[in-house]
Amino acid sequence: MKRKYILLLICSFFLSGISAQTIEQARALYAKGNYEEAKPIFKKYVKSQPSNGNYNFWYGVCCLKTGEPEEAIPYLEVAVKKRVTTGQLYLGQAYNDSYQFEDAIECYEEYIEELNKRKKPTEDVEALLEKSKSDLRMLKGVEEVCIIDSFVVDKANFLATYKISEESGKLFTFNEFFQTEGNHPGTVYETEIGNKIYYSEQGERGNLDIFSKNKLANEWSNGRPLPGSINESGNANYPFVLSDGLTIYYATDGEGLGGYDIFVTRYNTNTDSYLTPENVGMPFNSPYNDYMYVIDEYNNLGWFASDRFQPEGKVCIYVFIPNSSKKTYNYEAMDTQQIIRLSQIHSLKETWKDENEVNEALQRLQEAINHKPQERHTIDFEFVIDDNTTYYLLNDFKSSKAKQLFQRYQQLEKDYLQQVDKLENQRQQYAQANKQGKDKMAPAILDLEKRVLQMSGELDTLAVSIRNTEKTNSK
Repeated sequence: MKRKYILLLICSFFLSGISAQTIEQARALYAKGNYEEAKPIFKKYVKSQPSNGNYNFWYGVCCLKTGEPEEAIPYLEVAVKKRVTTGQLYLGQAYNDSYQFEDAIECYEEYIEELNKRKKPTEDVEALLEKSKSDLRMLKGVEEVCIIDSFVVDKANFLATYKISEESGKLFTFNEFFQTEGNHPGTVYETEIGNKIYYSEQGERGNLDIFSKNKLANEWSNGRPLPGSINESGNANYPFVLSDGLTIYYATDGEGLGGYDIFVTRYNTNTDSYLTPENVGMPFNSPYNDYMYVIDEYNNLGWFASDRFQPEGKVCIYVFIPNSSKKTYNYEAMDTQQIIRLSQIHSLKETWKDENEVNEALQRLQEAINHKPQERHTIDFEFVIDDNTTYYLLNDFKSSKAKQLFQRYQQLEKDYLQQVDKLENQRQQYAQANKQGKDKMAPAILDLEKRVLQMSGELDTLAVSIRNTEKTNSK
């Protein structure tokens, strides 16, 4: 009996030593940010001591940091009841990531009040509070959109899933278009006729900025960062431009719900800039990364990508029917959980209202997937002769005189675009200059504007002459 007691005592000390060592290992992993490895260890201790505030806190934070905010909530609620320091901060984040924005607001407000009592800084928590308020406003304006299908694919090759019409342009990775190597995260959008691209690469701030280039005589102009506030905060990437040439969709991680958010803006020809970008809202955006929003006007299908609720390295591509005008759900008249489900895209069928509309869209999608794009022949330019005739090569001209005139046109167009680029650069410098600098630069800018306007008129006149000469001498 005595030997059994001694053996039992030794085992108890041994097991308690392992237990102590294991919790210390978990805390070390936690301190280093290795939440995935620490989580199962903390989970074991929570099960053994469900009322332990620290165990609940550590496990809850691990769940939150590994993309399981809903799992984290009950454990962090226990931690808050046990008055674990910073418990309310992480509980507020878990509420917010679970779309329980009203609970997040209340949690942050209580935490700010506590910090004020302790005379601790509150700026960071106040920023989180304002974000939750903004997210709540977005939840109250979830767009009523029909999402017909989705595909989970490897993030590295997600662009290959987009099956858009030639009329909507083309999408490339940066490396594919510019034939470079490495792991460049930028994408490129090329217009339907291939005369302009919008792309993302590192800008002066060190972040990704969106640039554009024009094509002339088979050569690309220098890249120009898009004017306005598109590139002002965070990384800007994934550009797409509608056929109107004015409306651009892109994604930035500088502001919004979280990660990359999708924004839209329009080019203002009067100011040579873009209007203030607008967040496209839910369900397109989420606390995760959402990007590459495309509207295929020819097929009447929309596409966007999101890594919400996806494992590392995977992304979900959603296909939807674009609305002609934005229509939102009635937040006040609906159950909050239903609105949350719709904003998260919990179920595609919950977004379906008209079965015929869905079937027709699915048929268009299938045709787009099966469509073999036409092979694009090499072209030197695109010059419209009349409603039925467009020339792409110099040899297309039948009149030698018209051909000579067009060669003059090409040179004038090249000079014109160079002057336009020069004018755009001077305008940017003017906008950043002080009053003295602006006064000094203004006369030169006005002279250049007159020259650009004159050259534009000369191009139009020469183009008419080319068309008339070609038609007259071709008969």
